[in-house]
Amino acid sequence: MLPATADRDESAALIIRTDFGNEEGWRAVLAELSKPWEFADGDIESRLHIVDDPAWAGATTDDVITALSGDEELSVVYLADHLTMDGHDHALLAVAVLSREECESDEEFEAYSGAVRTVPAGIGEIHANLSIANLDFADVVDAAQADPAGIFRSF
Repeated sequence: MLPATADRDESAALIIRTDFGNEEGWRAVLAELSKPWEFADGDIESRLHIVDDPAWAGATTDDVITALSGDEELSVVYLADHLTMDGHDHALLAVAVLSREECESDEEFEAYSGAVRTVPAGIGEIHANLSIANLDFADVVDAAQADPAGIFRSF
């Protein structure tokens, strides 16, 4: 059973480390995550809750969704997996924390579910827009698909 993340600030983006094989990569990810979030009207301090607990090692997206599905305030979690640690962009896996059972229709599930890679700098835009329901997760996926590498970088 995966540990709870209940002590987190609900307004903070939740980052969970699932790969523990590349310390240098993890330090580089943390350095990127520590940068302020950039917005058109100025930079703000990033609001993150980072879980660096080996109990999450090797957790799959299904494991994470199951472990976090009871958190009604959480719509997306960001996973630092082996591709994050080893990749040039250190792109995290943004995963919508939603099951089909929570949706009234397949269309709703399609709009609010899924997973996509995002550069650390993209977390602020994703988190802010989803938090205020300005955009759906499908908008994030669409923006990532416009990138040649399939990574969300910005709206």
